[in-house]
Amino acid sequence: MIQDITARAFAPAAAAVEAGRIPGAALGLVTADGQRAVELTGLAQRVPTEEPLTRDHWFDLASVSKVIATTTFILKLADEGRLDLDRPLTDAIPDLRQYDIANAPERRLTFRDCLVHRTFLPAVEPIYTYGDDPARLRAFVLQREWRHGPPVYSDINFILLGIAVERLTGAGLDAWPLSNGLSWGPPPGPAVATEHCQWRGRVLKGEVHDENCSAMGGRTGHAGLFGTIDGVLDFAQVLLDGSGASPAMLEAIRTPVEGHRTAGWEIRFPGWSGGQTCSPGTIGHTGFTGTGLWVDFDRGLAWTLLTNRVHPTRHFDSGIFDLRPETGEAVIAAFEAKLR
Repeated sequence: MIQDITARAFAPAAAAVEAGRIPGAALGLVTADGQRAVELTGLAQRVPTEEPLTRDHWFDLASVSKVIATTTFILKLADEGRLDLDRPLTDAIPDLRQYDIANAPERRLTFRDCLVHRTFLPAVEPIYTYGDDPARLRAFVLQREWRHGPPVYSDINFILLGIAVERLTGAGLDAWPLSNGLSWGPPPGPAVATEHCQWRGRVLKGEVHDENCSAMGGRTGHAGLFGTIDGVLDFAQVLLDGSGASPAMLEAIRTPVEGHRTAGWEIRFPGWSGGQTCSPGTIGHTGFTGTGLWVDFDRGLAWTLLTNRVHPTRHFDSGIFDLRPETGEAVIAAFEAKLR
């Protein structure tokens, strides 16, 4: 059954590849009881030479790193009593804005504030333009007086959370064990190409696409994780069957706190990436390189759409923002049709 559902749901992605909107795409579905199927087509690399996409290729997961890695790490530390989500980040990072201890608003931000993006921090900052020494750039993030704005989805929130994890554990993010098919870069296998980076002067393949993550050492709270499609599906399955998260963690990632945002994830809202026919309790997250993961707990079904939509350039209308919800709608339609 799952193979038929996946084949039908893959039609929008296959059409996007055929039309030349994206070089390659892989769609994987998994159920709580372990049924799994994958469909893929197109190229892992278009330039400078063509390379067919296979099931073994590693994708730069971009911001999907936020949920698979950083959110999971933070919630596990909370489970262990090593942090309180509603306490300030300064519990882990006492030197945050250390030259203005009395007044710096950054010192009042909590772990939960950052997880649900309810801070005043900007969406992104070209941190890499200030240098490429990872320790110095972390110091820059911690001591900068950040400009204020309305709450937005912010990479800075998760960069801070990643630093907090490093401080609490005394080790880099890559010290955490990951399941097969997930790895911090460079990945241990064939990699999908992303962009021809103007800053680095080359097509990126097996090195992190995100400039800030690269300059900060390739392992940060907001990006840096690579995964095969089966690695991403393995992560989704243990959420579905409950073996990969405690009841408290599952409640945190499924319960909205700020609008449509839970701890790290999003739930369904008008116009969201997972489409409108998934159950209201579905959670999901996307990545800039063209990746995404959605978990429908009510149906016991998860799907991941992995593409290299930024290859060879981000400055092209790949149609990804329409393709994601169209794929989600196709997944649910095929799933429901099989049940009838």
